[in-house]
Amino acid sequence: MSNQSIDKASSSKPSGMDRFLNAIERVGNKIPDPAILFFWALILTWVSSALLSNVTFDLINPRTGEALQVSNLLTGEALASFLASMVTTFTGFAPLGIVLVAMLGVGVADSSGFITTALKKMLNVTPAKLLTPMLILVAIVSHTAADAGYVLVIPLGGIIFHAAGRHPLAGIAAAFAGVSGGFSANFIPSGIDPLLAGFTQTSAQILDPAYVVNPLANIFFTGFSSIIIILIGWYVTEKVIEPRLAKTPVDEDAEKAPDLGSFTELESKAFRAAGWSMMAGIALLIAAVWPESSALRSPQGEITAFSAPLMKSIVPLIFILFIIPGYVYGKVSGTFKTSNDIIKAMSATMSTMGAYIVMSFFCAQFLAAFGQSNIGTLLALYGAEGLKALDLPGEATIIGMILLTASVNLLIGSSSAKWALIGPILVPMLMAVGISPELSQAAYRVGDSVSNIISPLMVFFPLVVVYCQRYVKSTGIGTLASMMMPFSIAMLIGWSLFLVAYWMIGIPLGIQAPYTYAM
Repeated sequence: MSNQSIDKASSSKPSGMDRFLNAIERVGNKIPDPAILFFWALILTWVSSALLSNVTFDLINPRTGEALQVSNLLTGEALASFLASMVTTFTGFAPLGIVLVAMLGVGVADSSGFITTALKKMLNVTPAKLLTPMLILVAIVSHTAADAGYVLVIPLGGIIFHAAGRHPLAGIAAAFAGVSGGFSANFIPSGIDPLLAGFTQTSAQILDPAYVVNPLANIFFTGFSSIIIILIGWYVTEKVIEPRLAKTPVDEDAEKAPDLGSFTELESKAFRAAGWSMMAGIALLIAAVWPESSALRSPQGEITAFSAPLMKSIVPLIFILFIIPGYVYGKVSGTFKTSNDIIKAMSATMSTMGAYIVMSFFCAQFLAAFGQSNIGTLLALYGAEGLKALDLPGEATIIGMILLTASVNLLIGSSSAKWALIGPILVPMLMAVGISPELSQAAYRVGDSVSNIISPLMVFFPLVVVYCQRYVKSTGIGTLASMMMPFSIAMLIGWSLFLVAYWMIGIPLGIQAPYTYAM
């Protein structure tokens, strides 16, 4: 064999990382359809709850103040309650309503041609080399609008990359990394800030009743973290994900990439009209929110608080702010001839959501049962107690807290629920060894973010699988998990080291309350 042949053979040998990711993909894709997965998870939860309900645990649930007890879900009363609430559990499954309502408006804007033309405009002003960081930046900022990133930015990531001649799954992965993996990175305050601060303050007051945590206690750290997440996501997308996806062809009958070439005069005219209609809608919204007595503000006059009607109306506002310019664009361009065309556009969008609706039914039943069983609470509390028992140095404790949170995140999806469980244990414990509640909260936020993108139990994970199947129909849980694993590992390492360095240098994490705990 010639030296050239040897070099070629050695270069084609997969690296250790490739073998690891390929193994994840193979194993993951052998897992049944997400709907079946959630069904069996429901059965396992029932059986486990029956077995563990007879065990006595020496743990106190911080949310109730009572001894932790696993609830038996296989009793006659529990099964009767399950059947009686099955429909409302499904209809009350929050991600389902969020996705379907938002997609109605997005479907109209897409069918009219408005989104395609908007992408043409955006790509014409965005240098090709900066497409990836720009997409991740938009994904991070989308956190301000609650779950809007999951239903808007992630699918648009696939469309944008496809239109730019790049693999659409890489665009979906980059957007997913920004929206979910970088969940706690943002330049702009959002509703999650005061929510977590409230739990942190309550936890800190267990040790010091006078301690106060400012809602923006981490705002400087999360702002700088945005830069870290963009850089990590940019590198992983272009150096790891896209080279691997080069071997994954897009299906011939997949959604075609939109033609983002030149504009016709009619397209430009329709886009201007649609743009003005959207701007008018945004101006009316600002005018409605501006007065301190606005009905869209919280009772305390706040705009970004979760109690503010504005924050509760994000999804309906997405629906309105897409359907209006979509309608205007369609009428001016001639895409929509009659009102029936709008209904057809909505119907066509809903027809693509069938698999997600089926999955949501089983996912809702499982998550409800898992929460009622207290099994997730049990595992979270034992993990926190284990971290406490290790009594590690400050730096190692922070890393340990991040790892604990990332692990618990695979079992309990709600950010506030996890912090309500482990915060009352960890915050006072770490205060006693000189780690501030604000730092504990920052470590929690890192761990809460980095494992979102590899958890099949995260409620939007199956939706992202559906987005991928638009281009590669063979995509399964394993495919998506193997794509997102490099992001998760890189963010876990890079973001954790950044937090430790940030703390050791002494840069303020955010806006501190005037009073702090003195040991």
